[in-house]
Amino acid sequence: MTTPVHPESPTQLVLITGMSGSGKSVALTALEDVGFYCVDNLPPELLESFIKLEQSHNAPKVAIAMDVRSASSLPGLPRRLARLQNDPERPVHLTTVFLDATTETLVRRFSETRRVHPLSLKVSNDQHRALVDAIEHERDLLAELREQALVIDTSLIRPMRLRSQVKDMLGTTQAPLTLVFESFAFKRGVPMDADFVFDVRMLPNPHYEAELKPLSGLDLPVAEFLAAQPEVAQMEAQITQFLRHWMPHMLRDHRSYVTVALGCTGGQHRSVYLVERLAQAFHAEWSTRVRHRELDAWIRNGA
Repeated sequence: MTTPVHPESPTQLVLITGMSGSGKSVALTALEDVGFYCVDNLPPELLESFIKLEQSHNAPKVAIAMDVRSASSLPGLPRRLARLQNDPERPVHLTTVFLDATTETLVRRFSETRRVHPLSLKVSNDQHRALVDAIEHERDLLAELREQALVIDTSLIRPMRLRSQVKDMLGTTQAPLTLVFESFAFKRGVPMDADFVFDVRMLPNPHYEAELKPLSGLDLPVAEFLAAQPEVAQMEAQITQFLRHWMPHMLRDHRSYVTVALGCTGGQHRSVYLVERLAQAFHAEWSTRVRHRELDAWIRNGA
């Protein structure tokens, strides 16, 4: 049975875009699982008429994937989205999600699947160089959309984890602004989706304590060890002060998500502990989410 929707209820529109090979089809499937009506590769010219049609059917949640296959129409997309959001009769609640990944990761994915990049011209005998050039050209074409979107870096996450992350962030009613706290290891690179990055490698490292080395920042012994270190408390207080000062400014700038990434050497102890502490500290003020990039893989692999 279809749930009746008040005629003036805003349609929740999620626009999925991003780099070819970054996981857009996975994200779209995840939204379909939580009740979104999903359309892949809708031409931008049809966006407004399609949304009006869905509104006439009282569709509360719609997700659309657009990418560089519609490159000729992408320059006008921001204006079309603005018109939908500012419609005086029935405005749309828009969230734009941009899926990204490192060039190295995208090259590997295309090589493994033997897919042809949509911008590949095949004018060179050096297929690797041609693929890299196509990816970099795609980045240039999508740069404006990326600046206005919630960016998710899929370089180091598997499809199952991406589906879970998308459902968690977009499958429920959204708060005005959500703080995402993410731990990571510098040795595996800084997350591409980070708005703020804090380096906590100078803090005392539980890795060098034999009984703590196999544990993580989620374990009580590690938490007790770090809580007893004055430098850790000082770092936590300074990051908290910084965020409390600037978050209201981010909200006034119409941001929906702000990703705060904390990195240590292995992404197992210090960054994990501080991410949990910060999420707890801000939970009462803002909607919060937690990600542990390396720890998720560490647990999944049975380490």
